[in-house]
Amino acid sequence: MSKTPLLLAYLFAPVLLGVPMLGGTIPTAVAQDSRQSSPIGRWQTVDDATGKIKAVVRIQEENGTLYGTIEKLVSPRTPDPRCTKCTGSMRDKPLIGLRILWGLRASGSGWSGGQIVDPDNGNTYRCEIYLEEGGNKLKVRGYIGFSFIGRTQYWLRAADSPT
Repeated sequence: MSKTPLLLAYLFAPVLLGVPMLGGTIPTAVAQDSRQSSPIGRWQTVDDATGKIKAVVRIQEENGTLYGTIEKLVSPRTPDPRCTKCTGSMRDKPLIGLRILWGLRASGSGWSGGQIVDPDNGNTYRCEIYLEEGGNKLKVRGYIGFSFIGRTQYWLRAADSPT
């Protein structure tokens, strides 16, 4: 029996099984895995009506809970836009730096139990989020009462977003 097929199987088995052969490939695999499994980072929000990028929201983790803050507005209507339709402590606060997403905890394949405020109308909704497309798209579901009665937006991971 020839040793060639056995030698080829030995050499190529790690590649076929996805086992890293070089030390440099491990961090890449871990970083890619991290990106796919965590919403932490910068996200571009998309305007429902125009389909254009509207803002950049940074999602961070604090004590096991996710929250999101507006970091940048794309083409704001005024020089210092504020949340004029928000109520309570958010009323008239600058949009840049405003925490619009909070209280989300890992739950099954996503994060839920949190809330999100829509600065355009000032309403606060219950919220859940799910990663899609290998961690490059975020499904953001806001609702009142039951999850099936609500609105879904898709945010895009910013190209320069660290994982």
